[in-house]
Amino acid sequence: MTTPAPADRVLRPRRSCLAVPGSNPRFLEKAQGLPADQVFLDLEDACAPLAKEDARHSIVKALNEGDWTGKTRAVRVNDWTTHWTYRDVITVVEGAGPNLDCIMLPKVQDAQQVQALDLLLTQIEKTMGFEVGRIGIEAQIENAKGLVNVDDIAGASPRLETIIFGPADFMASINMKSLVVGEQPPGYPADAYHYILMRILMAARTHDLQAIDGPYLQIKNIDGYREVAGRAAALGFDGKWVLHPGQVEAANEVFSPSQEDYDHAELILDAYEYCTSEAGGMKGSAMLGDEMIDEASRKMALVVAGKGRAAGMTRTSTFEPPEA
Repeated sequence: MTTPAPADRVLRPRRSCLAVPGSNPRFLEKAQGLPADQVFLDLEDACAPLAKEDARHSIVKALNEGDWTGKTRAVRVNDWTTHWTYRDVITVVEGAGPNLDCIMLPKVQDAQQVQALDLLLTQIEKTMGFEVGRIGIEAQIENAKGLVNVDDIAGASPRLETIIFGPADFMASINMKSLVVGEQPPGYPADAYHYILMRILMAARTHDLQAIDGPYLQIKNIDGYREVAGRAAALGFDGKWVLHPGQVEAANEVFSPSQEDYDHAELILDAYEYCTSEAGGMKGSAMLGDEMIDEASRKMALVVAGKGRAAGMTRTSTFEPPEA
């Protein structure tokens, strides 16, 4: 039985999701000053097995004492097939629950794994007197079984906020012929990730979740990062992981609308609101310059305008009702 999430839960900006090793105090401090939308403090792959226990306590200290203003604060725990997971969650949430927004669960293979995390979070919240259901869950899809079950996973808990693609482990799980994470495998003339990304996107949108693309490991190749991020953004993804400070600006730019598109979206919303009002003649469609707009236009404009507002953009144009 899952616990209902707060009714006022909103989708957080996640254009750039910065991975920070939980075992590196210098990186934990530096991350606080970077303009990433989300920072996730990592207890999984970025931490050596012998460093995980100390890293839990370093993360609790960083969450409680650091300045994470304006950032979504997440912690990636180890996956349920390991013996670290339950202690990761208990230590971090009991120690820093009020200063934590989400737990990221890697290598999710079925809905039951998400539900198990939901139940553990609920027990901790009730025991500690925290608000029940406030902490969200992010589910990372990293193998074939997880992708096959992604619809059930996306609907597994009201705490879920995002579905994340984990390309490195996924490539290994399907025996993809490549060692370069994020790049196309040799010998395949099309986009080898298109089906995977669309599958994740459809499951996420069905349940009103965000979809996040995984890392690009060639951290000094910013042009390559922009190209890969641009493909995910074009499909409709909300953001992408960043592994290096140099990738943050690129992610924020790629997953934000251009100023021209943002202004145009806001104009569409204003024009549609006017044309459907009594003053505007209560019409179902109208002209905005040479463009006909209707309810479908409004829905598309809402998406672009929402991304622009979340990015803190300011419009540079205003709507003027047509003269009678």
